[in-house]
Amino acid sequence: MKTNLNFIEDISSVDKSAYERLLNANDSPFIKHSFLEALETSGCVSDIKGWKVNHLLSKKDKALDGFLPIYLKNNSYGEFVFDHSWSYALERAGRKYYPKLLTAIPFTPCETRKVITNDQKLPFIEKVLSFMQEKNIESWHILFPDNDLGAFLKKNKFVERIGYKFVWKNKQYHDFDDYLNIFKSRQRKNIKNERKKISKLGITFEVKDKNNLKEDDWDDFYIFYKNTYDQRFQPPYLNKDFFYHVHQNKKELSPIIFFAVHEKKRIAASLCFKNNNALYGRHWGSTYNIDSLHFECCYYQGIEYCIHNRLEIFDPGVQGEHKIRRGFEPKLTKSFHYLKELDFRNAIKDFCLRESIEIKNYIEACKRYTPFKKEYKI
Repeated sequence: MKTNLNFIEDISSVDKSAYERLLNANDSPFIKHSFLEALETSGCVSDIKGWKVNHLLSKKDKALDGFLPIYLKNNSYGEFVFDHSWSYALERAGRKYYPKLLTAIPFTPCETRKVITNDQKLPFIEKVLSFMQEKNIESWHILFPDNDLGAFLKKNKFVERIGYKFVWKNKQYHDFDDYLNIFKSRQRKNIKNERKKISKLGITFEVKDKNNLKEDDWDDFYIFYKNTYDQRFQPPYLNKDFFYHVHQNKKELSPIIFFAVHEKKRIAASLCFKNNNALYGRHWGSTYNIDSLHFECCYYQGIEYCIHNRLEIFDPGVQGEHKIRRGFEPKLTKSFHYLKELDFRNAIKDFCLRESIEIKNYIEACKRYTPFKKEYKI
């Protein structure tokens, strides 16, 4: 059987049904054809935004048998693995850091499969390294891959970099009160007080999912989402058209919006996605600055949803030490970086080694400050 590897400039040129046959039931919604297509079709991912599509396809006897998402980047925005110091160092050495190659899901720091194939991964790596040589590109970065790919990359001269996030784990809780039983009394009281502040204000929650979401729900959500960026004087990464594309494919992408409602008016919302075993918190916003509303909308509503729907993991996004006191546990994240030239590779390897020592020490410190009773310690 003859295998061909070719780069393409848009996901829309890939047959959706053939692509979906490469996925499995445990894949996150973010690697689905519809999600990647929504990013590209809406213009959120485009040349002008610094995300030039350069996906790699593998075809065996003209049948699709592999996919690798790749973008040519001329900036480092929307990645959540920060490499600005690397770019400054290389530019000072008189070399160009950009464009660089990036394998990631844009604006989405969630672990996913990245080489979507059941076959040998090595031809994918070789093809991309050949492309780097041809175009004189200094680096290739693979962010938040699955564990299987990480082990493979380390064997092929990629430098491992670790980071961290905080995730919630469902230990077969019956309800939210059952979950609160694992906390020390002081923090259990703090969480109850935070939730009571919201209920005393008469704020209730409306949950919309793939079964009852309507298009105008996204209009309301976008107001809140955009406001988060307006407060930081930044343009939002995602436009309204992207969310409309998500809505059109809601059955397969499984979006969930938690709307906060006060006096029959929506005042805030958080957006999540889910698969068979995990809930992923992605975006949130509010029109009012209300004490504890963020915790309720972004954390406690998601936790209750996971308990009720028996989801194992709630991944609310990267960073955020305040999550520890609310029961989220520290977890290492990983990225892998191929630096073409040996001098730069050695410098980055040394940087990542020193950084990893600090991060591991930080993770251990976080574990000591978890608010659980002794019998529930991590």
